[in-house]
Amino acid sequence: MLSHGFPGHRNHTVVTDFILLGLTDDPVLRVILFMIMLCIYLVTICGNLSTIILIRISSQLHHPMYFFLSHLAFADIWLSTSVTPNMLVNFLVERNPISYHGCVMQLGSIAVFGAVECFLLAMMAYDRFVAICNPLLYSTKMSTQVCVQFLIVAYIGGFFNSCSFTISFYALLFCGPNRVNHFFCDFAPLVELSCSDSRIPAVVPSFVAGTIVVVTVFVIVVSYIYILITILKMNSTEGHHKAFSTCTAHLTAVTLYFGTVTFVYVMPKSTFSSDQNKVASVFYNVVIPMLNPIIYSLRNRDIKEALKRELGRIFS
Repeated sequence: MLSHGFPGHRNHTVVTDFILLGLTDDPVLRVILFMIMLCIYLVTICGNLSTIILIRISSQLHHPMYFFLSHLAFADIWLSTSVTPNMLVNFLVERNPISYHGCVMQLGSIAVFGAVECFLLAMMAYDRFVAICNPLLYSTKMSTQVCVQFLIVAYIGGFFNSCSFTISFYALLFCGPNRVNHFFCDFAPLVELSCSDSRIPAVVPSFVAGTIVVVTVFVIVVSYIYILITILKMNSTEGHHKAFSTCTAHLTAVTLYFGTVTFVYVMPKSTFSSDQNKVASVFYNVVIPMLNPIIYSLRNRDIKEALKRELGRIFS
């Protein structure tokens, strides 16, 4: 829908809503994808809610690592919810409009929880570094107060990332095409629709998001370099195995998440098509939030033991 003008742009026709083109126009494929995405979304909600509840009720999981994991599950729920319900509607209707302000809310929500996830993964890597490399100082360096302060930093970082995207979005002027070649209001296809100078609005969120990715990846890499050095210095094979087992789930989650983020937001756009970008975005926003609780339940011994214990109490 179009309306005429607003202060500062009175000679333009201004877009008041956008049409999301979705993943495909094939009616059969849309039904199949609807069923798949619905199942993924339900597993995501159930898996992450179960993770949060298990960590809350199991005293054995009241440690910093699982404190961060519960907030990672919370971020995964909102990251998926920001995108998936609207995408499911898109599979069922021919024309799926989203309002101008609804679009910026979706964009801002993804920016918040995507950044929070980056920070949480970095904090979990630092937690493993302290636990393995400085075990005698662990209770001091990872006290409840420190964990809460880390969490506040994560959400403030997410807030600033969201602000950079939303302010840049409002700086853009849309006065013509309103068909977004994506299944959600991603920033890059929105910039392509803008009829105003988009150089500064496009650079600012890229700089903020890029800084967050670089800083968090740096923390993760440095943490694991020290972890690896410490493990190699251990004499016992059992010590090696125990140290690696506490890190494998987190390393898997980090590899999946940052690998996809790099593909979607860091690699030059000319190297892959919009369809490939959509597939990567599905993985980043929909599939990874489902995989995280599965990865941690399968690869983390503490989680598996706590789950068996709680299920035993319920069914005994």
